[in-house]
Amino acid sequence: MYTKQFEIRWSDIDANRHLANSAYTNFMSHTRMAFLLESGFSAKDMAQHNIGPVVFYEHMYYFKEAFLGQPITVGLEVSGISEDGKFFRFEHNFYNQKGDNIAHCEMLGGWIDLEQRKLTGLPEQLMKLADAFPKTEDFKVLTKADTRAFNKVPKPLKG
Repeated sequence: MYTKQFEIRWSDIDANRHLANSAYTNFMSHTRMAFLLESGFSAKDMAQHNIGPVVFYEHMYYFKEAFLGQPITVGLEVSGISEDGKFFRFEHNFYNQKGDNIAHCEMLGGWIDLEQRKLTGLPEQLMKLADAFPKTEDFKVLTKADTRAFNKVPKPLKG
């Protein structure tokens, strides 16, 4: 499991004086980008191929509170990648200083061509790096159908 350490700052807490939902999201995003960079997905490579990661959904589960000044550890495990690398699924676990699992998140994302503004597979160079990602025991090769597993589709505003 890839891990990243954080300390809960004043700006990370909400009106209930515990870690805010938005802070969980920010910590996960920072962890994902650090993981990608450390796995060889440099900002230069992503710019060269004109791609960037996008999030389709994040499903959060909260177990225990976390408070100002406490250290937390955010874990990341890869639980799915499509054959062309277009789609990826990560799992995040949050741990307090005692090692208790305080939250869990399942997220699904993909890669977007920043010029065409459409989903795209990974170039061969980056796909080789993605193939080497550490994988969960229940790792799955993802398909487009996995991106619609919850049957959510856009609904236009009716006027």
